[in-house]
Amino acid sequence: MIRRNIAFAAGMLLALAGGWLAFPRILYQTKAQPVDFSHRIHSEKAGTKCEDCHSFRDDGTYAGIPTLDKCSGCHAAAMGTTAAEKSFIDQYVTPNREPVWLSYARQPENVYFSHVTHVRLGKVKCEACHGNQDGAGTLRPYQVDPISGYSRDIWGRPVNRIGLRSEGGMKMDDCVECHRRQGLEYSCLGCHK
Repeated sequence: MIRRNIAFAAGMLLALAGGWLAFPRILYQTKAQPVDFSHRIHSEKAGTKCEDCHSFRDDGTYAGIPTLDKCSGCHAAAMGTTAAEKSFIDQYVTPNREPVWLSYARQPENVYFSHVTHVRLGKVKCEACHGNQDGAGTLRPYQVDPISGYSRDIWGRPVNRIGLRSEGGMKMDDCVECHRRQGLEYSCLGCHK
């Protein structure tokens, strides 16, 4: 009887551990971005800041992922010698074809988030939610939940909580925690429309 209970408990623990570690790997599909982009080269060599490419429109709404015209202003001709830049110019700039970037940070449909309020009024640095992208030599893998269609990045830390990331992520709990630290408490309808 004791052997059966031990075998059952061991099997249960093994199944739980396997599911806890394997489920996130099975749940998300990894997709490649259209261009091998380096934030590091753009920030260090060209002196580009976040807001140079990721800007606000005149009405204060966030423009998000930069359009081709932001890139082609500098990359009408090759500025460096990398194969990635040559490929970008040949595939996108010359034919004037917009790259279809995969958005790491698309918010759920029922959430209203104002970048201008947080960045300009609240003085929140981009790195607080998006991590330090200036030092990134390549774009990290884009992982999407095929059921919800949302990127893994909106959840911040991995589902299994192993290997915590330095940035907070974009879960509701992260937003609430940051607002509480700042002494800013609002009703649910402040963000959920």
